[in-house]
Amino acid sequence: MKLAISKSSMEQALLDGCRMGSRNAQKELYERLSGKMLGLCRRYIADNLEAEGVMVNGFLKVFDKINQFTGQGSFEGWVRRIMVNESLYYLRKNKTMYLEVDLDQIKSSGESELVSQDLLVDDLLTMVNNLPMGYRTVFNLFAIEGYSHKEIAKILEITPGTSKSQLSRARLILQKQIVQYDRIKENKSLEHGKA
Repeated sequence: MKLAISKSSMEQALLDGCRMGSRNAQKELYERLSGKMLGLCRRYIADNLEAEGVMVNGFLKVFDKINQFTGQGSFEGWVRRIMVNESLYYLRKNKTMYLEVDLDQIKSSGESELVSQDLLVDDLLTMVNNLPMGYRTVFNLFAIEGYSHKEIAKILEITPGTSKSQLSRARLILQKQIVQYDRIKENKSLEHGKA
């Protein structure tokens, strides 16, 4: 007979330990979530060391405010929200985010439906990370975190129109990069076929 411990009871025991200030529980929670949370912070902050610093600050807030988690919804989702807020706070504090508003330069692309079948997740994440800061921030909030333009406008203290503009520009840049990626891959395939 095997003893099965459900994930939710293990998570609850870990949360209870963190609420009591147990360093072991905090360490285990950090080890479980730090990889995902660092990836999240990296989507907003290009510099690895800065992103790691933001993540660590986020975990300090998690441990400080853990009593505010009511158990409604997922704990990981609650932590993600703290990490997003910490990342945005970092961007505002360091004034590295530059949001442009120039709707005249946004052009429709006939290639908007093109999606590479061979595009790897790492390649796509690299493309997103190479977007200008404002575009990347809005793209992450909208496409990955699921915020509406109205919510993004409130968070970033911009207008919903600016949020839409930033998202549109991010998508255009990504579409161009994907088309370029496909062309490079096709050329390599042709060269390889000739050899």
